[in-house]
Amino acid sequence: MTDILILDEAEEELSSAVAFYEARSSGLGIDFLREIEHGLNALRHQPCLWPVREDGTRRYLLHRFPYVVVYRFYEDAIWILAFAHCRRKPGYWTKRLP
Repeated sequence: MTDILILDEAEEELSSAVAFYEARSSGLGIDFLREIEHGLNALRHQPCLWPVREDGTRRYLLHRFPYVVVYRFYEDAIWILAFAHCRRKPGYWTKRLP
């Protein structure tokens, strides 16, 4: 299985999103986190399944929530750059690219 490394900024985004959904409805934050975990497992098993974009990133779109997991796959690891809301500040995370 491929290692997944999450940037600190992405980790903060994930925590904020979980807290936001949990505040809206008890258990909803846990549902969001489960969907993220499902996506990360899919990436672990088939990191090259999603197409490479012009900037060298790939994106996994969540099914139930309006979020994408923005990542780069290198030989030995998947680097999570952002857990980005689909309708907020598009491309804000591009400054995280190497």
